[in-house]
Amino acid sequence: MLSSNDPVEILHKFYPLHTFAYSILWRHSTAVAQKACNVARTVSETEAIDVDFVYQAAMLHDIGILFVHAPDLGCYGEHPYIMHGICGAELLRSEGLERHAPVCENHIGVGLSVEDIEKQHLPLPRRDMLPRDTETRIVAYADLFFSKHPDRLAQEKTPAQVRKSLEKFSSSKAEIFDTWHRRFAG
Repeated sequence: MLSSNDPVEILHKFYPLHTFAYSILWRHSTAVAQKACNVARTVSETEAIDVDFVYQAAMLHDIGILFVHAPDLGCYGEHPYIMHGICGAELLRSEGLERHAPVCENHIGVGLSVEDIEKQHLPLPRRDMLPRDTETRIVAYADLFFSKHPDRLAQEKTPAQVRKSLEKFSSSKAEIFDTWHRRFAG
């Protein structure tokens, strides 16, 4: 178990610094964390937001890619990519980070409902994995703007691009994004 909530310490425990997977994870997570913290600081002007927690959670939200098979990201695990949230949550729970674990589990897209999981035949537990608190929604929102594709790590998507990507799944997913965007875009 780790002695701190320092996300850098946690990432270094599981990802050797010289690896391609670490490079991808680090660059993606720092971009997401920067956007998430900017959003959190703006939102905290009107409601209580734990900005330090948002930073930690944003840095750790994709820690589970270590366990998935995504060679383009330097990851050679045994699970399908969609399981990176569940795998990350399990890892963080094993490290005593109970508060951070749900962010991993619930950050995919705008969240996954039992209906989404069943309809798409996803290899996930049959339960809702929806962001339920503002901090988790902020991390999920910020994550939507950044790809882990090696050629697009530093490129932030526009709100229109994010919305279009969510519409592929359903209009309701795009509508959730619209609600978040009105609240978080400042």
